[in-house]
Amino acid sequence: MKWVTRDHVHLDRMACVWLIKRFVDKEAEFTFVPWGQENLRNPEHIAFSIPNVELSPHDESGTTFQKILRKYGVMDSSLEELAIVIQKGVDHVLHGYHPGAEDRLGQIAVGLLAVSEGLMLTHLTDEEIVKANTPVYDALYDNFKVHGIVKSKALSIPRNNALGPTLPTQFLRQLLRDHT
Repeated sequence: MKWVTRDHVHLDRMACVWLIKRFVDKEAEFTFVPWGQENLRNPEHIAFSIPNVELSPHDESGTTFQKILRKYGVMDSSLEELAIVIQKGVDHVLHGYHPGAEDRLGQIAVGLLAVSEGLMLTHLTDEEIVKANTPVYDALYDNFKVHGIVKSKALSIPRNNALGPTLPTQFLRQLLRDHT
């Protein structure tokens, strides 16, 4: 399928591109139209994060990422955590939300936002921005997934030893391999 959104992909829209490609439409092709010129988009393409479309930009109904999860019935606890991160990132930008020290997902949101902004600054095209961001979202998803496995199985992650983080890293990698 062909999808369309506004250019200068950032946090929520970038997360949507990643979500669509990984969980909704592995063959997805994306077009990016200039802000304020959304009427130039091909009406045959599935629009997201564009005003006045079903998968509209973030609003009282949630982020576009949350809307895509609901519309396409994507159920995954790791994606639900990522959805919270995206929401908190949007809240940080639009509403001045500042996470407290105990708000792990809020802290991740602020970090993800900084990475997202940095990648926008170091890449010229939306295609380059998407390519640079994709491994970040893959890694964050895998992190949520493996920590969810640890929690659901009431496991303990081995502590670092004198050799460094090798033992915990190997443990988590093995868990992820065993559960994918």
